Amino acid sequence: MTAPTALAGAIDLDRYPIDDLDAPAGRDLVRRCREQLRARGACELEGFVRAAAVAETVRGVAALEADAFRTETTHNLEFSGREAELDPDDPLRIQVRSAKGLVAYDQIPADSPLRAVYESDVLTRFVGAALEIEPIYRQADEIGALNVMFYGAGDELGWHVDNADFVVTLMLRASTEGGAFEYVPLLRSPDDPNPDGVRALLTGDRTGVRTLSPEPGTLALFRGRRSPHRVTPVTGAAPRINAVLSYAAEPDARLSASARRIFFGRG
Repeated sequence: MTAPTALAGAIDLDRYPIDDLDAPAGRDLVRRCREQLRARGACELEGFVRAAAVAETVRGVAALEADAFRTETTHNLEFSGREAELDPDDPLRIQVRSAKGLVAYDQIPADSPLRAVYESDVLTRFVGAALEIEPIYRQADEIGALNVMFYGAGDELGWHVDNADFVVTLMLRASTEGGAFEYVPLLRSPDDPNPDGVRALLTGDRTGVRTLSPEPGTLALFRGRRSPHRVTPVTGAAPRINAVLSYAAEPDARLSASARRIFFGRG
């Protein structure tokens, strides 16, 4: 599959030959991603997006920070909101804090390299191959399929697990202090919610905690349903900026109206 010129300028295809997954180098890349995902629930590809494309993307979205939809809330590990139904010692009663700003897909400039990357069938095919979900589709939601998150001073993302089986992120800018992406690989499984392990984590146990690369341009594929994760509080002056690229196993997937209101402030 030939990569469009805009994509070739944005992604380091020499290092990550996602435009030819049938060639030996492409097959090897997919194999390595699959092995990392199976072993630790995450695959991170440093330098996936070229520095110039990252810088151009940041220039385009940084001006939108003032228009980002701000949220600040407390929640449990699953964002379930059903704490009152649980036993007093259930770790899902433990509350954590999240605060951030979010810019929606339709706010991102049309000429942004970020859009060229996300809207590429070449990248979509690679993501599906690495996650072993074929076919895979870009999410069809006009505001939620692609978004940019801003974490300014005092912001954080508390320990949580995702509703989706996987998430794809692109690091755009690290904060000067704080803002580390931490996770515990595969702490839970479909058959074992591991309440003892969850309780230990939420009460300060650092056993098994890993950190994803903070390097701008890093693409990360992450199985967030099984691996609790967070962004540590930002204390530096420069905000942490990352993009979330959303995919689905079914075509025409969209956010619910309630999810749109919660995350973007509009239905």
